[in-house]
Amino acid sequence: MKNIRNFCIIAHIDHGKSTLADRLLEYTKTVEGKDLQAQVLDDMDLERERGITIKSHAIQMKYNYKGEEYTLNLIDTPGHVDFSYEVSRSIAACEGALLIIDAAQGIQAQTISNLYMAIENDLEIIPVMNKIDLPSAMPDEVEDQIVELLGCSREDIIRASGKTGEGVYQILDAIIDKVPAPQGDPEAPLQCLIFDSVFNSFRGIIAYFKVVNGVIRKGDHVKFIATGKEYDADEVGILKLAMSPRSEIRTGDVGYIISGIKTSREVRVGDTITHVARPAKEAIAGFEEVKPMVFAGVYPIDSEDFENLRASLEKLQLNDASLTFQPESSAALGFGFRCGFLGLLHMEIVQERLDREFNMDVITTVPNVSYKVYDKKGNCMEVHNPSGLPEPTLIDHIDEPYIRASVITNTTFIGPIMTLCLGKRGILLKQEYISGDRVEIHYDMPLGEIVIDFYDKLKSISKGYASFDYHIHDFRPSKLVKLDILLNGEPVDALSTLTHVDNSVTFGRRMCEKLKELIPRQQFDIAIQAAIGAKIIARETIKAVRKDVTAKCYGGDISRKRKLLEKQKEGKKRMKQIGTVEVPQKAFLAVLKLD
Repeated sequence: MKNIRNFCIIAHIDHGKSTLADRLLEYTKTVEGKDLQAQVLDDMDLERERGITIKSHAIQMKYNYKGEEYTLNLIDTPGHVDFSYEVSRSIAACEGALLIIDAAQGIQAQTISNLYMAIENDLEIIPVMNKIDLPSAMPDEVEDQIVELLGCSREDIIRASGKTGEGVYQILDAIIDKVPAPQGDPEAPLQCLIFDSVFNSFRGIIAYFKVVNGVIRKGDHVKFIATGKEYDADEVGILKLAMSPRSEIRTGDVGYIISGIKTSREVRVGDTITHVARPAKEAIAGFEEVKPMVFAGVYPIDSEDFENLRASLEKLQLNDASLTFQPESSAALGFGFRCGFLGLLHMEIVQERLDREFNMDVITTVPNVSYKVYDKKGNCMEVHNPSGLPEPTLIDHIDEPYIRASVITNTTFIGPIMTLCLGKRGILLKQEYISGDRVEIHYDMPLGEIVIDFYDKLKSISKGYASFDYHIHDFRPSKLVKLDILLNGEPVDALSTLTHVDNSVTFGRRMCEKLKELIPRQQFDIAIQAAIGAKIIARETIKAVRKDVTAKCYGGDISRKRKLLEKQKEGKKRMKQIGTVEVPQKAFLAVLKLD
């Protein structure tokens, strides 16, 4: 056990985590020859295309140091704020962390939040300044920032480059010297913490775990504590680039178990595995339930695919524990699921993965957040969907979720960023200068305001320099109204939103104008209206496509033409009564990009 080291790599997005992981694998000769490609651990096509890590990946390396062989278990983690749950699970399975900071960009918002998460779990932090070979690198200034943030000495900071391989051996030596060996008792009853799981269509569900106490052997009869189910360990092993079976996994090590589990509900991330014959007294603590931030309806385009969509979501949930879903139905779209995501990028990735991995074509409704609605009797209910709101006369007040946001930016962009945050009903708390020309601004903002386009606007205002991080802070009372969109007097529930009173009229007007462009013309007039309760606040009309029925009348009395026009008018009136308006998928997505 004294020769095992478990560590993860944490950093802001685009600071070179995956590239540095590639070098570590190359220098420890874990991956050689044709397997050595950029982003070795990112095995999804989507991750390679976008150049981001979506899943955390575990791999084991061997390294000789001062004549002894050490086992290093590395977990590479995502950097984007939407995947911070992946990071929290990886941190729970480790004793140390490499904190990577880009020598050209310095400390960013996500760096700080991931660092605090690691410190809370008592991890040993090794600061690494990456991309030292870039012409735009500012090593001395960034070193000052790291010293100020961590309170370490300059000698502790390792200068490295994932591209050239500079400093990689120093990092490996530092991991062995500084990261503590895992603590645990090999003789105690078995306790393994599940930190990830994947679905394999041939082997069933494969769970990845870290052995905290005891030893697990092939053929053991084991039990999952949270679900209470019992299985035989058909195969256990360690995670190399592919899975490699072993006869036993000892205390402190990281491995996988295959036990022929078929249904996804039976494996929960954060669960504890123990022996049936000699069970542990309690499960391992330290896992919080994930709280989704953004809710959206996901509906199959063909209503017969409902069950396939359910199966696809369940398989996806194994691989991505932060996805939650429950069935719901809509008048416009039929049966589907109400899904909870951690953010907009997460929602986009889930949609893309459903399409690629399961061939599911889905319609996604406008994303919104969850609200607490209090009625006149003081009862509270949680509402994820505007159509689930009680009657306005019964509502006493609505509380909406607020976030504590921190934006780190260059001082030149402070003005425009403050204007943006105040426009989104933000409350400025404080601003502090981190170093020279970098400032951190703290805001309290409603989550509903930032869900749709805040991140994109922030990036464009600051030319990509500002970094943004947030966490849920509390719920506060707010003057919110339900805005309905009516087509020919019929409400379209998939387009209804909850919005603040001050923004409702402009938002309603912009929505009507956008829908007018997107809904194709019919044989009759279509009235598009935005309404709050019974009050119409905006209206646009799509004019009918008319056939010129008087073309065959030339000359003669006006009454002949009028007779034909009246006949046409009757037909149009009848058509309007029975005609329905199809809302194209583009219209649901357009609401997201109203500006």
